[in-house]
Amino acid sequence: MRLDQYMALCLGHPQHGYYMTRDPLGERGDFITAPEVSQTFGELIGVWCIAAWSAMGEPDTFNMVELGPGRGTLTSDILRAARRLAPGFAQAASVRMVETSPVLRARQADMLAGQGTWHDRFEDVPAGPLIVVANEFFDAIPIRQYERRGGRWHERAVGLTDDGLTMGLVEADFGTPGSDGDIIEAAPARCDIATIIGQRLAQFPGAALIIDYGHAFSAPGDTLQAMRRHRYVPLTEAPGECDLTSHVDFEALGKAFRAGGADVMPVITQRQFLLAMGLEQRMAKLTERADAATRSMLERQMTRLAGEDQMGNLFKVLAATSPRLATPYPFGRS
Repeated sequence: MRLDQYMALCLGHPQHGYYMTRDPLGERGDFITAPEVSQTFGELIGVWCIAAWSAMGEPDTFNMVELGPGRGTLTSDILRAARRLAPGFAQAASVRMVETSPVLRARQADMLAGQGTWHDRFEDVPAGPLIVVANEFFDAIPIRQYERRGGRWHERAVGLTDDGLTMGLVEADFGTPGSDGDIIEAAPARCDIATIIGQRLAQFPGAALIIDYGHAFSAPGDTLQAMRRHRYVPLTEAPGECDLTSHVDFEALGKAFRAGGADVMPVITQRQFLLAMGLEQRMAKLTERADAATRSMLERQMTRLAGEDQMGNLFKVLAATSPRLATPYPFGRS
């Protein structure tokens, strides 16, 4: 079985898939995302979304879309910030959650007090102006891996032996040059989604903000990992019980957005994005009247989000917009 097929079953099987059967977030889950670290993360993204809405001409109605919304925390924080800073944004937003997990849909409905409409695919979002946010969404889209051995490329696959599941290689027709030992990851499903969003941005005023861990430029390497209870485990351990993800190739993702017709901004780090959007100033405001314990907590949160050796540099941020749309700060055009 190809690796992307194995990932798709492990993560999305209707009865046994990892995301279909649980809430994986938090200390009792398998990982923690930035919106769960601090409300400031979502607030600053909310400021960016308001700037994008303004650049779109402040339409009376638009689709506020989140891909893979987790518990709904990010959209909730975006809307809370908007109600204070730009009530017209909050009133115009038609909240759209792209989510396949029934467990997480229920959590999102609670977080958003029932506000919103749920879709299985982005393609099901109605036509019209839109803002798309995706935080730690693309890393969970299944990938394929190719390994160079004996002067030839082979595709990594999962097979069954007497001892259980194991990783193996099958011959592959893969024309990219390489050296023995090279591993190349390809994510056609990930790029297909980006191209479809790019096509929508080419048709209607809008912007997309993608935040994920990964690399700004395409390069060989094995980044596929399995996480269970906050520790790394073998890829074939407990199928359907582990989170399977890989680093996002932002160069390839940007090309896919462009193929759909969108303008794409240069990739920056999460640290650069958050600091430019006012992370330090917001945290300083929150600490003004806080006690010592709260100040310490806020400092840890800021370090977790923007620290150079934590999420700050590992996570990258890409923005795509409708052609010739004024670029929301802090991006410049490529």
